[in-house]
Amino acid sequence: MALFEVTDYDRQVYETELRDFLPDRILDVHTHVWLDRLVDKKENAGKPKRAVTWPSLVALDDPIEDLQETYRLMFPGKEVRALMFTSRGGWDANNAYVSESSKKSGFPALYYSRPDQTADEVERKIREGGFLGIKSYLSLSPAYLPEAEIRIFDFFPKAQLKRMDEMGAIVMLHIPRHGRLKDPVNLAQIMEIKKEFPHIRLIIAHIGRAYTRGDVGNAFEVLDGAPDLMYDFCANCCEYAITEVLRHAGPKHVMFGTDMPILRMRTRRIEENGTYINLVPPGLYGDPSQDPHLREVSAEEAEHITFFAYEELLAFKRACKTLGLTKQDVEDIMYNNAVGLIEGARKSIYG
Repeated sequence: MALFEVTDYDRQVYETELRDFLPDRILDVHTHVWLDRLVDKKENAGKPKRAVTWPSLVALDDPIEDLQETYRLMFPGKEVRALMFTSRGGWDANNAYVSESSKKSGFPALYYSRPDQTADEVERKIREGGFLGIKSYLSLSPAYLPEAEIRIFDFFPKAQLKRMDEMGAIVMLHIPRHGRLKDPVNLAQIMEIKKEFPHIRLIIAHIGRAYTRGDVGNAFEVLDGAPDLMYDFCANCCEYAITEVLRHAGPKHVMFGTDMPILRMRTRRIEENGTYINLVPPGLYGDPSQDPHLREVSAEEAEHITFFAYEELLAFKRACKTLGLTKQDVEDIMYNNAVGLIEGARKSIYG
């Protein structure tokens, strides 16, 4: 049985819109790999919920074999690799699984750090597992902090960042706060990181969660002051945000990511009242009332809903057309920029 269905409509979208647009080699710079059986179900018991529900509805877990099969099914004729890290919990066991999967597949990986770890422990775990840097998440911040008040340094403490700077490691930053990319605290702390820790290879994930036009604000005018920042447009279908990050940062500083397995989701994303809504087929992801970002469409409309990953790439393609980007620019964004970042970190950490 196939991991998931690829419909005739999916094939039509890929063959007519994406196959020739995409380079032969792709590096997905933002992918999750984990096993549900390794997640400690007691780990999150009693802790405040600080994440939306809908991503957890797509897949229970994402073994390395499922990830590779996903790429085979969704990107026929392309060679796809990933920069991967774990998710959902069971951090020690799942970090070990990612390390093992990295050795098995040849895909590079990041260590999922926790803010209560010392810099020495994080460095030791990175070197023992062959990792190239760290990823973390706002949900790991101290439980007493209200979600709206979490800051970057609450889950990426400066002691860890100082060590990443000394190592020249990658830091994948999923910013917190309801203001997303335009939030002044986020912007100030990103600039603070770049000033104090200039050798960190910092990636602003999801274009700073700018999933709607209103999430952008004046962010790029501020971030233009850090011209070596890298961005991924993972799980982002906002054509305006993709266009603006490419306009400001340039095609050498933007990278493709998918957030797999989440982008296996069938959805078309719209913007409504300043937020995003994922339009989904009826019955596919359970009761849509469980998350305000979900809305079911009719069965007829659902026939023309394809993968989230394809929708992201179609938005990227439109942004490229708006800016007149070349085939070489697209290849850089889809592959070369990530390779350069990864190999730079590997050389810096391991010599």
